[in-house]
Amino acid sequence: MNQGLDQRLLTTRPAPIGIFDSGVGGLTVLREIYRQLPNESVLYFGDTARLPYGSRSPEEILYFVRQILTWMASRNVKMVMMACNTSSALALDQVQAEFPFPVLGLIRPGAKAAVRQGKRIGVIATQATVNSRAYTNAVQEIAPDCQVWEVGCPQFVPIVEQNQIKTLEARQTAAAYLRPLMAANIDTLVYGCTHYPHLAPVLQSLLPNSMQYVDPAISMVAAAAQELDALGLRSTVPAWSTEFYVSGSATDFKRLAVQWLGHQPQVGQIRLPELALRPQG
Repeated sequence: MNQGLDQRLLTTRPAPIGIFDSGVGGLTVLREIYRQLPNESVLYFGDTARLPYGSRSPEEILYFVRQILTWMASRNVKMVMMACNTSSALALDQVQAEFPFPVLGLIRPGAKAAVRQGKRIGVIATQATVNSRAYTNAVQEIAPDCQVWEVGCPQFVPIVEQNQIKTLEARQTAAAYLRPLMAANIDTLVYGCTHYPHLAPVLQSLLPNSMQYVDPAISMVAAAAQELDALGLRSTVPAWSTEFYVSGSATDFKRLAVQWLGHQPQVGQIRLPELALRPQG
């Protein structure tokens, strides 16, 4: 597509909602948008060349997020949803003040949903999210009488991204991560990474039937709907087909995404270093 035609499409299409994640985890948020906001067009970016985010430093995460949001701004987005708990925990407050469109995160909507479900809340998340104590702080700000246990699960994102969910290794890894939460007698489990709902069959087979589960994506999209209404930005026309871009292999993303989308998407590749902002300091 030539640059002139591309620019004309950007000015005639309805402004999309931007979603980004380190990989396919954000598809859990995308599915919620399809369900709750079917008229909204979506621009999806998976930073697959740099996953997993959970082992990155806060400085790296902020740098990546600024890059992605700058690119999304050039694509005329009207809102961005961080479909990544690590980014939400480490960069949300800073970038909300830097960009001219609403930027939503997962932590607070997830915490609000969790305190409605139980009092003994377990959170499985990336190590970076756990280290930030973002969920503990958010839950206890909302409901000081709730107790929170957070467990880092660094192997879960590679298991999902490598399509190893149905393996014995995945089950054994999940059992090990859940052990301290079961010992704490939690009554509610928060999927503190958007990749983790893909592991729901494994996780739920290991936990009591009485366990309550919280997928923050559901609550974040509900919050986005309220924000769009408040700002008068809700789309009133049918959505365009979702645009997918990745920083790594488009072929790998397509092969992995098909099982959750029900079709193989068209995926473009964006080489973010070519668009890079210089790191601060």
